[in-house]
Amino acid sequence: MQKFRNLPWQLLLKIGGVLSVIIVSNLFFQLTQNEFSFDLAFKFAFSWHTEKFFLGCLVLLIFYGWLSSLLGSLKLGSIVYLLVTIGIGSANFLKMNYRMEPIYPDDLKMIIEFGMIRDIVGLPLFLLFLLLIVAGVCVLFFSWKKSLKLGKKQQWVRIVGFVLTSSLLFYIGSFNQQANLLRKAYNKTALWIPYSQKMNYYNTGFIGGFLYNLPVDAMEKPKDYSKAKIKEVVDDYQAEKDSTAEKPNIIYVMSESFSDPQRLKGLEILGGDPLQDYRSVAEQTYSGQMLSQNYGGGTANIEFEALTGFSMALFNAQMTTSYTMLVPEFDSFPSLVGTLKKRGYETTAIHPYNTSMYKRKDVYQTFGFDQFLDEKTMKHTAKLENNPYISDASAYKEVLAQLKTKTPQFLHLVTMQTHMPYEDKYTELPYIAKGDNSSAVRSYLQDIAYSSEALKSFLKKLDKLPERTLVVFWGDHLPGIYSDTIQAANQGYRLHETEFLMYDNRHKLPAQQVTTSPFYFAADLFQQGQLQMTGFQNLLVTLQKELPAFEKGMYYQSGQWGKEARLNNAQEKIYQAYQLIQYDITAGEQYSLQENFFE
Repeated sequence: MQKFRNLPWQLLLKIGGVLSVIIVSNLFFQLTQNEFSFDLAFKFAFSWHTEKFFLGCLVLLIFYGWLSSLLGSLKLGSIVYLLVTIGIGSANFLKMNYRMEPIYPDDLKMIIEFGMIRDIVGLPLFLLFLLLIVAGVCVLFFSWKKSLKLGKKQQWVRIVGFVLTSSLLFYIGSFNQQANLLRKAYNKTALWIPYSQKMNYYNTGFIGGFLYNLPVDAMEKPKDYSKAKIKEVVDDYQAEKDSTAEKPNIIYVMSESFSDPQRLKGLEILGGDPLQDYRSVAEQTYSGQMLSQNYGGGTANIEFEALTGFSMALFNAQMTTSYTMLVPEFDSFPSLVGTLKKRGYETTAIHPYNTSMYKRKDVYQTFGFDQFLDEKTMKHTAKLENNPYISDASAYKEVLAQLKTKTPQFLHLVTMQTHMPYEDKYTELPYIAKGDNSSAVRSYLQDIAYSSEALKSFLKKLDKLPERTLVVFWGDHLPGIYSDTIQAANQGYRLHETEFLMYDNRHKLPAQQVTTSPFYFAADLFQQGQLQMTGFQNLLVTLQKELPAFEKGMYYQSGQWGKEARLNNAQEKIYQAYQLIQYDITAGEQYSLQENFFE
């Protein structure tokens, strides 16, 4: 009994209190992530994802220790910690409510944008936000004054604690580096979903999702990278400017999951050809197959490649989603959008869905689009039967409405009609897939038949326009619906090839079949359409002649596929020049931008 009484109860109570604060605060973050559903939050923490929940608690404990050592008091550290927790958690709940996406690390930079915050949340919540800020500042000031009176021993404990927790936080900040131990611990149980940050946070916890969106090094620095070397590349490929060059309308159409099932081994389509309308156009123009990075997903990465001309294959493995991990780090980013805007184009992005997917709203702003039309701002929003998504036909009507102007237009459309889930969309399913006749596959066949029909109708309407108009149409990836048997029979490039075509309403493009990668699209279109090329585009078309398509582990050369690139010295020099420019823009000093290489 005496031993029981002699236990350091005061210390144990303090430890228990701190741990309780940490667990409760992490549960609070889960509540804000799940519309304050206590059932979901508790199941996440203590049933479904316990390991990830307590890994998040460990991170919060280190942050709590850092605050307390900084302020020199556990009590004051607790107050500031709770204020930060309430502030970030509330902001996460509001952002989820308004934009269907969680708070990202970059969002914390917006804390001083008082006017924007007031407009978004309204006056009452804005006043509460200001109250939290004022309270936090007062606590910090009071803590700083009080910490000066601490004894020598307490100051040393405080300093050691501050150095230790600062070091740990700095290490946590490198979460996206391959060797990071915390990332490895998460990887044992985490299923990262980069294409939907909402689901990513759901599945890994608020802390896991937040850490996932911390900065990551885009590329390893090439050994010969320097300003002089970039200047050498620029001089080799820089184009002469022609102020009288033609400025036709340019339309990008990235069609969700649009591909040709008949290219797959073990699959035979009966009941007709769902791509009949598509083929009738593609066979008369510049078209073929495009190499997609992933099977069943990766939309944003393909879009990034098509708009920027940069290849995901050159990035570090941890750079899994450029839209969420790279582009938001920049105030502006060179792309086809910027190139055309400098030539007097109006630029519009259209996506018949919400703005949260892949941080598109922020990314499009960084690229420099003049406007972004989504499901809430589009005028044409009709759907097909029970399909929950806006139809391709409606999306094309939105594009046509933007072309009623004499100013040259660049329109970038990302469709949704053929997005999963595929079942229960249509009452009649005329196509049969021998070899994998699931309801999802049959519904998908009807989906792409409708997309094919809508595309042909759209292109016919473009033929009537008085202005020359060029179109690049492509599918971003295959749908992830095929059986294990079909996937096994088509391992490699077949599961990554989608359809693409380029169309000219003046019918000046050659009827040629090629295999390509999406980062070549703009350069290839400008070359085939005989438009003014940029220096970067000259580099791309030079590389395309030697290496027509590639992604990690898939290289297409001389009409053959391989797992590695087979480059001679001349080809290697071109490839390295491309690598240097991509590093220069994404992780270097952007010397090539200063040389007007993208104009």
